[in-house]
Amino acid sequence: MQLFGRALTLAIALFVGSVQTGNPRDGDPAAIQAGAALFRERCADCHGADAKGVRGPDLTRLWTTEGDARVFRTIRSGVPGSIMPPSPAPDDELWAIVAYLRNISTARPEESSGNVANGERIFAASCASCHRINDRGGRLGPDLSRIAASQSNQVLARAIRDASASFTTGYDPVTLVTRDGQQIQGTRKGEDAFSIQIMDTRERLQGFLKASLREVIRDRKSLMPDFGPDRLSDRELNDLLAYLGTLRASAPSRRSPASSTDQR
Repeated sequence: MQLFGRALTLAIALFVGSVQTGNPRDGDPAAIQAGAALFRERCADCHGADAKGVRGPDLTRLWTTEGDARVFRTIRSGVPGSIMPPSPAPDDELWAIVAYLRNISTARPEESSGNVANGERIFAASCASCHRINDRGGRLGPDLSRIAASQSNQVLARAIRDASASFTTGYDPVTLVTRDGQQIQGTRKGEDAFSIQIMDTRERLQGFLKASLREVIRDRKSLMPDFGPDRLSDRELNDLLAYLGTLRASAPSRRSPASSTDQR
């Protein structure tokens, strides 16, 4: 019995030690991107889309005091006496969220040899019709005003080159087919058992009863095209990343009603 007790103690020690050695998915671009999507889906309501905190605390400073294993255990166990519940998600998903949080917590302004001015021109020509920066631009895609505060150049480059690799929550592409065969493309904004709400490609918010539709198609291809080397050279991509790397400031204060109209 004493031998069994020693063996059990050793096994527990080895297990704890293996958890504390670090995140098995740390630094994995695919895991960071998956963790970002999981965070937006499960955590952003309390901690904010950029993890800066809303009802819950700012998570971008965790690694001044916390390590990967402790953050993992906190997500797994929840916080007693708070609104944060324990998570039953698979370990691999929780480690992906931890990898994402570490990525945005330890990120420093990344040095880039790219031309910021040219990157801004590329953004205006190729991206601004769908993405907003500081209240200017389109709404079909996510707001990028603070994108460099939460995404590394590596993750951004992959999202630009392979836009369909993952979808930001609230921007999942969908095609609605009406009873008369009309197809309406857009991004899904809300859905329940009886209805679905989308923003169509003309940025109009529309709601439909599912009973009035022939089909709801969950598209696997993003509305954003892939910007491969044939559309965006490596040098141009570097310039664009240099510009996006400047987007770390807090969103500006609301403008007065007299100046709120976009000049687009």
